[in-house]
Amino acid sequence: MDNKTPVNGKYIMYKGKPLVRENNIICYGDMEDEYYLFLMILTNKKENGIEVPDKILVQILSTKEKNKIIKQGEKSGLYDALDIGIIWLERALADKAK
Repeated sequence: MDNKTPVNGKYIMYKGKPLVRENNIICYGDMEDEYYLFLMILTNKKENGIEVPDKILVQILSTKEKNKIIKQGEKSGLYDALDIGIIWLERALADKAK
């Protein structure tokens, strides 16, 4: 996803910031902020007959410097990936505001 491309239509707001998914990519955050959360679903698994995300790449990226990774890790499960990613994002934004 290109940070300059506007999101048209309705999208989910979570904790006051947009949460957008396109295929295996999830972006969370305001593109006017210094950083945003980028999640890439690397693998899926079957749970109760339904495919769910398994391995997730978690990155905090800069909105100002293209392709600059601030923090990166890998988590199992979408909940854990989103949870730690939001914590990292909030900390990075708080540190930048100081």
